[in-house]
Amino acid sequence: MAHYVVIGAGQAGSALVAKLRASGFDGQVTLIGEEAVPPYQRPPLSKKYLLGEMELERLFLRPEAYYADNDITLKLSRAAAKIDAAAKTVTIGDEVIAYDKLALTTGSVPRRLPAAIGGDLDGVYVVRGLSDVDAMAPEFTDGRRVLIIGGGYIGLEAAAVAAKLGLKVTLVEMADRILQRVAAPETSDYFRDLHQSNGVDIREGVGLKCLTGEGRVSGAELSDGTTLDIDFAIVGVGIMPADALAAEAGLTIDNGIAVNEFGQTSDPDVYAAGDCASFPGPNGQMRLESVQNAIDQAENAAENMMGADKPYRPEPWFWSDQYDTHLQIAGLNTGYDRIVTRQDGAALSHWYYKGDTFLAVDAINDPRAYMVGKRLLSMGKTPDPAAVADASTDLKQLMKA
Repeated sequence: MAHYVVIGAGQAGSALVAKLRASGFDGQVTLIGEEAVPPYQRPPLSKKYLLGEMELERLFLRPEAYYADNDITLKLSRAAAKIDAAAKTVTIGDEVIAYDKLALTTGSVPRRLPAAIGGDLDGVYVVRGLSDVDAMAPEFTDGRRVLIIGGGYIGLEAAAVAAKLGLKVTLVEMADRILQRVAAPETSDYFRDLHQSNGVDIREGVGLKCLTGEGRVSGAELSDGTTLDIDFAIVGVGIMPADALAAEAGLTIDNGIAVNEFGQTSDPDVYAAGDCASFPGPNGQMRLESVQNAIDQAENAAENMMGADKPYRPEPWFWSDQYDTHLQIAGLNTGYDRIVTRQDGAALSHWYYKGDTFLAVDAINDPRAYMVGKRLLSMGKTPDPAAVADASTDLKQLMKA
């Protein structure tokens, strides 16, 4: 009986094993995870869970009983120490597990501040896993002072939660503007205004020189010479693919664990999916750090492990919730040279174009613009910019043009 092993019990790992069973795979399935709880959603961690609006069990992607009911061996609190690709075995602790095919869904790890600038002080947190959020939750008390380092989505979402709970929030972003790497200036402007209206002190073009304190963080020195007194700090300066295990096994690494269009690594019996994996894009190997990609790529890999030979064709979409604002993004804006803005009351959207080609849309409290933009991208259609900008245009008519 064939044995398929999956290392990494996050969104991608859970999706992959579920797809194997749903597709009729009747061999052994083992899912290995470092954490003590079953696979869970990560996006609510820095929002509803941190706010106390979502209980732990509601985070779980599937009830724990699902795995036993579907004959999936779930090994929790177990870190894979070694992959022997030649022998086709995985070592976890004292146990050596033989596999016929292996999938790596190891996700990503947050970038941390070096110890030399205070990154190892108590009271300095990252937002990635359940244990990170559980550790920082007691810090979120009305009137306390938090410094958030990084003006990407993670930093901004943490700032929104802190501000809603009555904390005094300072956010520093060393780039010229928040969201500079991922969004147009127009989107950055909207979220800057939103946070400032909620009392967040946003400082752009300002980096962190160091955190200070005796054992525990109590202050910060910024690149512009400013000093701050703080009670704790949150670091949101990006993530890196968790590819060390794959590298040690001799698999090709290129912006993560390199896979082909079928999800196979440089070893054809080893697959990878999710944040840890890079796949062929128009300009070389690319990674997509999103829940949607983790699910879609993992399900595609599962089908190909069963012989489907189905190439992966991503249709990227993302979202972020901050205060009562819901941002939905469809497509990838890389290389855009023009922004078309559409506003209809509180509904706002920014449409990205490169020459005559529609690339992406940022929809802010505008689910209709998001759904139409996403559909246009899947159809390969470019809507007329003038029609998009005209609030009287029925967006659905753009799909018929």
